[in-house]
Amino acid sequence: MSLRKIPKGPLREGFTTGTCATAAAKSGLMAIIHQKKNTTVKVHLPVDKILEIPVHHCEFTENTANSSVIKDAGDDPDVTNGAEIGCILKLTQEKGIRFIAGEGVGTVTLKGLELAIGEPAINPVPRKMITNALQKLLHDYDLECGVLVTVYVTNGRALAKRTLNERVGIMNGISILGTTGIVKPYSASSYIASIEQGIDVAVANKATELVINSGARSEKYLSNKFDYLPEYAFIHYGNWIGETLNKINSSPIKKVSIGIMLGKAVKLAGGVTDTHSCVSSWNKDFVVDLAKQVGYKDADKIKSLNMAGRLIELFDFEQNSPFFQLLLEHCYQHTHTKIKQVALDIYLIHKNGTFIKYNKQ
Repeated sequence: MSLRKIPKGPLREGFTTGTCATAAAKSGLMAIIHQKKNTTVKVHLPVDKILEIPVHHCEFTENTANSSVIKDAGDDPDVTNGAEIGCILKLTQEKGIRFIAGEGVGTVTLKGLELAIGEPAINPVPRKMITNALQKLLHDYDLECGVLVTVYVTNGRALAKRTLNERVGIMNGISILGTTGIVKPYSASSYIASIEQGIDVAVANKATELVINSGARSEKYLSNKFDYLPEYAFIHYGNWIGETLNKINSSPIKKVSIGIMLGKAVKLAGGVTDTHSCVSSWNKDFVVDLAKQVGYKDADKIKSLNMAGRLIELFDFEQNSPFFQLLLEHCYQHTHTKIKQVALDIYLIHKNGTFIKYNKQ
């Protein structure tokens, strides 16, 4: 779930699933009104920008329509890129715009999200975009009716398995998302938002203890130790340890256990809380100094290592290792200052699944 290496050169922006659903809904209602298919549709975005979106599919009757578009995430490695996102519209005597989760769109089953339990996972901004677009058309053409909007995503259930939706209680499909309508390639904002959302869900469901890991692999190695915790108490911080801790600091969480692999631990020990390889690299001089502090005579060998993960070639990976305990001490200092009111444990995880717990003094 962490960011991939960013390609060189200019990157092409894309549009969100919320923009897709808005385009599909607007296309469908225009087809009903004009009784003809659309090839493109213009969508007014929350950032006061207008995009012209190609229409993939459009069929209609006098009172219904089924229209879809293909999600284009630009150069962002988005799991929904290329997905068909559509809306089935039905005109109703009851005024107003109502939403239904169609095939491939999730349903909310846990507290803590911006939507009530039982609601389709169509976030507030996309709902407003769709509602505004449809209400304007209804007003412009003097239509005294409402619209029932069923949003669907082809293969959405399968796509959702590649997200953390189920962990936060969004079941049977993806979420319809977006705050600006635009996808910024390789932006951290969506990942950080998912971290904050996960913590909100945990708190809303009475969790007081969290286990935070960089991703699925480190979580897998620690999961048996914390098998008494519900799934929503496990959070992936990716490369954004600092942002995760800041969110925890503003919550009522009482205990946090951090699982961290060696490469990220070395960066964290040196005070770096944005650990993506494109942003930060490990400080070899700092690590050499740690080695010297524990009496390691060949500390300069560290400078020849091309990856921090190779430190296990020089130091035994065991619970009472002076070097790894000193490394964890520095990790603890940099994290504990951000969440002073929270009981904190740190686990350094070997790539083979074993781990070392920091021995707090």
